[in-house]
Amino acid sequence: MVASSLSVLRACGLCQWGLKNWARLSGPPLLRLGGRSTWASSRTTATLSLKPSGRRCWDEPLHIAVQGLDPEQPVTLLASLRDEKGALFRSHARYRADAEGKLDLERAPALGGSFAGLEPMGLIWAMEPDKPFWRLVKRDVQTPFVVELEVLDGHEPDAGQQLARALHERHFVPPGVRRVPVREGRVRATLFLPPEPGPYPGIVDLFGLGGGLLEYRASLLAGKGFAVMALAYYGYDDLPQSLETVHLEYFEEAVNYLLHHPEVKGPGIGLLGNSKGGELCLAISSFLKGITAAVIINGSVAVVGASLHYKDETLPPVGIMRDRVKMTKDGIMDVVEALKSPLEDQKSFIPVERSDTTFLFLVGQDDHNWKSEFYANEASKRLQAHGKEKPQIICYPEAGHYIEPPYWPLCRAAHHDLVGGPIVYGGEPRAHAMAQLDVWEQLQTLFHKHLGGKS
Repeated sequence: MVASSLSVLRACGLCQWGLKNWARLSGPPLLRLGGRSTWASSRTTATLSLKPSGRRCWDEPLHIAVQGLDPEQPVTLLASLRDEKGALFRSHARYRADAEGKLDLERAPALGGSFAGLEPMGLIWAMEPDKPFWRLVKRDVQTPFVVELEVLDGHEPDAGQQLARALHERHFVPPGVRRVPVREGRVRATLFLPPEPGPYPGIVDLFGLGGGLLEYRASLLAGKGFAVMALAYYGYDDLPQSLETVHLEYFEEAVNYLLHHPEVKGPGIGLLGNSKGGELCLAISSFLKGITAAVIINGSVAVVGASLHYKDETLPPVGIMRDRVKMTKDGIMDVVEALKSPLEDQKSFIPVERSDTTFLFLVGQDDHNWKSEFYANEASKRLQAHGKEKPQIICYPEAGHYIEPPYWPLCRAAHHDLVGGPIVYGGEPRAHAMAQLDVWEQLQTLFHKHLGGKS
């Protein structure tokens, strides 16, 4: 069973020892912030080195090293950040310096803590929220997340003096990427364009339930040579505040806007969506024209939660069987069995057989939000039964529901708008982190192949 964030912290001992030491993150001023900082102790003068020392985007790796330790000195490394609502995320790991008093996270395995083994970016992806059922989300991509890194003498729970500390900014808009707010007709979105004039392959990016306009995936992806439009569809600006009915005409307007943009390379565009956004990508590809390729991350092949309308057609939402909701030992709902099968509720099955889109399904096999692997396989069967191209399906063992850009902390349990309470989303931290790295590469490969590069 998946434990809550608080129980995980208790299990790793962080709750018992961390409050005193984490308070030091707001302690005395540093000698220098940024790529290097130092802190003198009675034993050593340690230096915490972060390379590259300049601006880094969230999806880029970071080289973390410590010099100036005693030979074989035990140390504990800590990492933390606060999100835009003040919620604290943090991780820790135990290490031992080498015979020369050096510690390089690309060579030295963690001896325990939030993770173990050789994990150079473990301090970032292993962070967990102090607040139960809290998911890390970036609302304003024009500001970075600031990660605080700290080196303590000794191993927790007996770690002592602070030896070094540094601040590291992780940005979301790559250098030169242009951010263009879109308010055209009914469309409410933000278009991110690569630095140089286009045309570029165009992609519409859709997130799941929660509403609002999330831009962090689109902004990062624009740095890879794509024109990416982060599209809001409810709970933002003058759009409907709730999602009771989905009208595909809105998405048709957004697709046409992107298709006709002077910096977007035709003749078709791509779609990228996770969760409810993945379901919508399947629907858009099935009913609308101009979609060349679509990447579905843990999406549903059935309409869920709200009816879907396009012109004179309506697809009702699949049935919900609340008696199949289970409770974990931590009192969190597990809803993976709650949705009726689209094979039973055929009217809710999205008619993917109408689409000529090239699909890539990316599936977390420990997804507890719904049966993503089953949905991907059923979509594949229906496409092939109607003589369409067999889609590629890539499955990731022990990856959960919210597959994000690389190094994003795992969301194992959080509030679900449709359920009205916290649910288990699944995933094991390391496996999920490795899946996110591969997913990021796979989706770029598909879009470059089928949408083409800059002309």
